[in-house]
Amino acid sequence: MIEKTGTAPIRRHLVLMAGIVVLIFPVYAALVASSHTTFEVLSHFPLWFGAHFFENYKHVLFAGIGGAAPPVARMMLNSLIMALGISIGKIAISILSAYAVVYFRFPLRKFCFWLIFLTLMLPVEVRILPTYQVVADLHMLDTYAGLIVPLIASATATFFFRQFFLTIPDELTEAARIDGAGPIRFFFDIVLPLSRTTIAALFVIEFIYGWNLYLWPLIATTREDMYTIVMGLQHLANVPDSVPPWNWVMATAVLAILPPLVVIVAMQRQFVKGLIEPEK
Repeated sequence: MIEKTGTAPIRRHLVLMAGIVVLIFPVYAALVASSHTTFEVLSHFPLWFGAHFFENYKHVLFAGIGGAAPPVARMMLNSLIMALGISIGKIAISILSAYAVVYFRFPLRKFCFWLIFLTLMLPVEVRILPTYQVVADLHMLDTYAGLIVPLIASATATFFFRQFFLTIPDELTEAARIDGAGPIRFFFDIVLPLSRTTIAALFVIEFIYGWNLYLWPLIATTREDMYTIVMGLQHLANVPDSVPPWNWVMATAVLAILPPLVVIVAMQRQFVKGLIEPEK
């Protein structure tokens, strides 16, 4: 029997290709603009690469941009430290919190979990003033600790780990107990290896979240050498009393895309597994 598929697959592929073009074109336009001079970009937006590609990227990476922002290499380092600190901190605290809630019996255990879960209704923007006051009183402004520590608690990650731990069979816990494994050994030898795909998925999500943060770094930093890449982009695109250097802005934007892209590509398989496995 010959199956008649008609033109439906062709239409689906055409729609998919159109979506890919729509998504990729802004990145292509940024790459092209970053290879020209500011005058060329403003006079007529180019559609093909120019002769200043490596020159522009070398300038924004190491020379800074006329006092509007520090070198992009410095801002990328700040963003990388902040994103790694936030993602690793969130995962470490959340996995320990979920482990305690699931495997330890103590009074008001469920109440403590739901209290953690209710903090989802209190994003950074709601608690920004008291958080800033605490950070300022502890003299943590313009420091990496001030950028990272207030953001490392995550109710969402705690919830994800708790749901995964509940899928681990009780027989496995009993077997570990019979073998003489205590809570610490059970956590490191059994629970942690089983959680690697969940950890990978949450790491990708939290890394991108930390990399793209703008409001908290804007408030918690005043020195230019502590600017993050997102803050630098804002300063470059809003130069007072002058035309922004769009070729350098586009070069900075392209560089800002690279670390999250590398993380996604490197951890793609574990990320997908962590989200689509049946127990999730």
